[in-house]
Amino acid sequence: MNPILKQILVLVAVIIILLLGMKFLPPPSNSNLKNGDVPRIQPASSYLDAIYIIEGKEVTLANGVSEIEVVPGSVSKIVTRFFGSEVKHDFNDDGREDIAFLLTQETGGSGVFFYVVAALNTPDGYIGSHAVLLGDRIAPQTMHMEEGNTVMGTSRQNVIVVNYVVRLPGEPMTVRPSLGKSIWLKLDPKTMQFGEVAQNFEGEANTPQMTLGMKKWSWSSTSYNDGKKILPNKENTFILVLKDDGNFSATTDCNTINGRYSTKGNKITFSEMFSTLMYCEGSQEALFSKMLTETESYHFTAKGELVFGLKLDSGSFIFR
Repeated sequence: MNPILKQILVLVAVIIILLLGMKFLPPPSNSNLKNGDVPRIQPASSYLDAIYIIEGKEVTLANGVSEIEVVPGSVSKIVTRFFGSEVKHDFNDDGREDIAFLLTQETGGSGVFFYVVAALNTPDGYIGSHAVLLGDRIAPQTMHMEEGNTVMGTSRQNVIVVNYVVRLPGEPMTVRPSLGKSIWLKLDPKTMQFGEVAQNFEGEANTPQMTLGMKKWSWSSTSYNDGKKILPNKENTFILVLKDDGNFSATTDCNTINGRYSTKGNKITFSEMFSTLMYCEGSQEALFSKMLTETESYHFTAKGELVFGLKLDSGSFIFR
């Protein structure tokens, strides 16, 4: 055989082998994704088994849990867990219900870090998002979808509102969180990253200076962790007044309620409640009274809201 032809055939064979090898190579790793990178993630059958990007690292859940050794052979592990507060919504308008929720992560120390993540429900399975850090050892309250059209010129569509409580600046981790915070997040389905949305109010309220008796509070909504939301049938109908002497009064869509309340730290209890006895068809008064009796904590948000936490962390009773 002609030596030159033989060399050409050998070179062609090598190229064919290399091309076949590249075809079967595993996809590029996502283990160190930068903020802005689009994850190439294998879909999962459940959002509890999906892959999420936390601090640039892939975390694969198995039935809602991931355990990774801090270093190979180490006893210490990085443990990531499904926490809850699920919000179900079609984030990419494909007619399929997606989900957002909270994860916690323990990295071998005393910290418990809370993150917001989402998972798209695609025809091939669930695709996880980049995570947004809320903080270390915070007290989550509620998550819900914001309603309306725009916020500061930005579309409210797909905006998630996350309410949680943190410690005051300078307070040690041993102190119970008492400062209410809210963050509004919008998912970009293309990059699977969240962006923070500006809230539509003039500046931020000075929450450490806010008090229960500072104003008359108008019930605006109640959000439950199972996704249920209750609104007053008519705005500015349910007005709550909390007096400094421990007495309270409330006007409703039918009667007037009076009673006592007591506080300890950020805990609050309503008791000795009684009301006038007028009957009103379709009144929400009984529901309002029930929510007061189920209230066990309170905090103020940067939007100037008073938020009552309901028993068993079941939801939030919100006043403006």
